[in-house]
Amino acid sequence: MPGVGSLCHHGRVTAVDRTHPIAVFDSGVGGLTVLHECLVWLPHEDFVYLGDTARFPYGGRDADDLRARSLAVARRLRDDGAKMIVVACNSATSAALPALRDELGDAVAVVGTVEPAARLAAAATRNGRVGLLATPATVASGAYARTLADVDLTSVACPKLAPLIQAGGELDSRVVALVDEYCEPLIAAGVDTVVLGCTHYPLVRAVLQRALGRGVTIVSSGQAIADEVERQLTERDIENDTDRRGSYRFVCSGDAGEFRALAARSLQLPVDGVERIDIEEYVGVAGRAA
Repeated sequence: MPGVGSLCHHGRVTAVDRTHPIAVFDSGVGGLTVLHECLVWLPHEDFVYLGDTARFPYGGRDADDLRARSLAVARRLRDDGAKMIVVACNSATSAALPALRDELGDAVAVVGTVEPAARLAAAATRNGRVGLLATPATVASGAYARTLADVDLTSVACPKLAPLIQAGGELDSRVVALVDEYCEPLIAAGVDTVVLGCTHYPLVRAVLQRALGRGVTIVSSGQAIADEVERQLTERDIENDTDRRGSYRFVCSGDAGEFRALAARSLQLPVDGVERIDIEEYVGVAGRAA
């Protein structure tokens, strides 16, 4: 089956075809935690993963910058034939989801990270006290606070954690010390549920669970997003044939070799190759002619 890039090279794809791929994007390898769940639970679908590594990290950028960059990435993926775009980044979801849905309209479904994870957390908490570990951009956006308005939410911005995970080093004492520091306010607040509000964080889930204690439920968005993707595919009647084995491939805006090495360690599935692509031409473009 054709993947993204072979479906349309110039101009906008206007028809939704069930055989077209689902695109997943993030600024780095964190979104691979979402892709992994989608590959496991939707093995009949084709996927393309875009790592916008030239602009990593998203978490420290302001809302306008995030919105502009997310729109540029989405335009590229739309014009390359994606039937659905999964924004596998909490910072981008928080800043850009309404703008993405406005621009793409009914032509391309858009799934974000915040709402699926928030629903899981609201259902999981027993004492009504929920913690959030997220990037500064996600915390500042208030997206989780608005979605989890009925619980007592304690939010902690973790500016150093995603870059440390993205670097791909060993899980050493630096990671443990940083996780302990970020989890301390949540323990003090008596939370019984913690949302991992960055898709990088599940890559150090074991360290986080040890810091928080076994009585705290950790919620990450991967499984919830896979469920939401399946729901929207069915609702829109664009699910691929279930008796086939889907494909997946990778593109990035930065160094392809560096991304492949990081992805191979993070995905827990084979990463055969990575193509470097250009996104800059899509920045600030309001739309493209059909």
